[in-house]
Amino acid sequence: EEKLNLDDSQWEDIHVVTGALKMFFRELPEPLFPYCSFEQFVEAIKIQDNATRIKCIRSLVKKLPRPNYDTMKILFEHLQKIAAKESVNLMSTQSLGIVFGPTLLRPEKETGNMAVHMLYQNQIVELMLSEYSKIFG
Repeated sequence: EEKLNLDDSQWEDIHVVTGALKMFFRELPEPLFPYCSFEQFVEAIKIQDNATRIKCIRSLVKKLPRPNYDTMKILFEHLQKIAAKESVNLMSTQSLGIVFGPTLLRPEKETGNMAVHMLYQNQIVELMLSEYSKIFG
């Protein structure tokens, strides 16, 4: 309910805007990729055949609750536009995966596999950005 003045100079720094976006997703009661689907997405990203991997990720995305799917589609469309301007902003799909992977997709309970999970989280976001049209099209 707080009214924000987006003309305020504090919003000119893109890092503030990005930080606010990441904080919004991090503070949701459940991640954008629901806890119950974490292991399924991890297993999907491990598939060796790229076409099968994309098909599996697409299927998992389509099964998400509608609000999650709609939000994800808009967010990834936006992040894809950011990646398209990598020469200016230095944010590749890989960089965006590193930044947003752990925020959007995480296990309900952290285990000793945190470093391995982080690698998969990054790869999932990266794949979804690079194959956006196949996954959301």
